[in-house]
Amino acid sequence: MKITIKATVDADIRKVWDCWTLPEHITNWNFASDDWHCPSAENDLRPGGTYNARMEAKDGTIGFDFEGVYDEVIDQKKISYTLGDGRKVVTDFDQEEGKTKITTVFEAETELPVDMQKEGWQSILNNFKKYTEAA
Repeated sequence: MKITIKATVDADIRKVWDCWTLPEHITNWNFASDDWHCPSAENDLRPGGTYNARMEAKDGTIGFDFEGVYDEVIDQKKISYTLGDGRKVVTDFDQEEGKTKITTVFEAETELPVDMQKEGWQSILNNFKKYTEAA
């Protein structure tokens, strides 16, 4: 099953792309709620390159690495990657009148309910929007 999340960011495509792809920005937005954080991120943005973001609860009780390998990278347009468990993720970036529309489609995993997965990913995207518009 595929899940789609969307956001329109009030920023030009270059700023959105940089905030999405540069580790110094990723660590500022890549978490779903205020009790989590992203202490580190690495990004080799090219086909065959890897993405790794460490996500942890601020109280240190739980954490995990979110990892993928890039399948396709089209500068300021599209990023697709495969997660460690084989699921595919595709994010498209579209410039519209000085704003940037982001659409991510990802394959659902089987352990958590679909609604919970969509809510979590959408929360991270909303956090990205908030961070990028304020940066």
